[in-house]
Amino acid sequence: MKTTKKLKLAFCLFKYFPFGGLQVNFINIAKACMNRGHKVVAYTISWEGERPEGLEIIRLPVSGVTNHRRYKSFSKLLRDRIRGANYDVLVGFNKMPGLDVYYGADVSYAAKMMERSRLHRYTPRYRTLMALERAVFDKDAGTRILLLTEKEKSFYMDYYGTAAKRFHLMPPGISQACLPPADAAEIRTRKREELGIETEKTLLLMVCTNFKIKGVARAIRALAALPPDVSKNAVLLVVGKDTPRQYNRLARQMKVLDQVRFIGARDDVPHLLMAADFLIHPASVENTGTVIVEALAANVPVLTTDICGYAFHVTRADGGLVVGSPFDQNELNRALFFMLTSNQAKTWRANCKQYIEHADIFSRAQKAADVIEKVTL
Repeated sequence: MKTTKKLKLAFCLFKYFPFGGLQVNFINIAKACMNRGHKVVAYTISWEGERPEGLEIIRLPVSGVTNHRRYKSFSKLLRDRIRGANYDVLVGFNKMPGLDVYYGADVSYAAKMMERSRLHRYTPRYRTLMALERAVFDKDAGTRILLLTEKEKSFYMDYYGTAAKRFHLMPPGISQACLPPADAAEIRTRKREELGIETEKTLLLMVCTNFKIKGVARAIRALAALPPDVSKNAVLLVVGKDTPRQYNRLARQMKVLDQVRFIGARDDVPHLLMAADFLIHPASVENTGTVIVEALAANVPVLTTDICGYAFHVTRADGGLVVGSPFDQNELNRALFFMLTSNQAKTWRANCKQYIEHADIFSRAQKAADVIEKVTL
């Protein structure tokens, strides 16, 4: 049951910039709430890019040089700013105290630190980030959690004692623009001409904003491991906001520099998917991996790692290959070789199409708005 009351909502995000996965969902959920007649005020440290109509944006003057000090400063300034502002719901897209609803895009910081030296536990960064996470997941907190995948739920329940009823599992929430239109073949041709990629080339697409953890080096090594007669017909196209210098250097060392291209952040990802033959996403850290589902929606087979929260969609769809853990570069190399030399691509594409027709992958923003409204009921 949706509320008929018009709500005043505070949305909180440390940093907004175009094309980031978290930032895209921030905007989509804000728009879904505004479309229902609610007032949304966004609090942030920095904002890059366009400002959606109707969204009030307030940048808080944080102090501190390091990120963790700035995040702590933001949390304090936010509490001071919203006190007495009569917001109905406080929605956070990063971990911080006092939230009514938290959009859980990040993996657990506590879980990550368990894999590192205990010395990290004595640093101000560790204490600050742990305190921000505990403020959301502590058993005595009342924050409702919009969970993107099931894989971390049991950890939070065991580590913090978070009640199961506080978690609300969200569908992927991708854009319907990823679905191939009637003129998909023409779009593919035009986009390849624009990029200067020949029709006969096999286009491997990567879309990511953090080249290190999303596996760009892994992809370059896998490309270089292909037999020369296969490798020479493949192009690795990397889309996203990051610095490619060290990866170009790696490609040069691996003798595949001519086959690797970095084109920066783009707003035409659906058309790039239509131009691609495969998506490769061999991430080492990835809570979800929305681009994986975007590729399946575009009927593009996927090669990814099982660490990605959305890798299970590839398995369920039988729409590509998933490399297991612990990660083995040789396994990725073999998987890429199979993708490029087998006759599976046509079958995978058909499987993707059938899977997407029956899966709920578009309604995240609406489901999130439902939970936000229920806070007041």
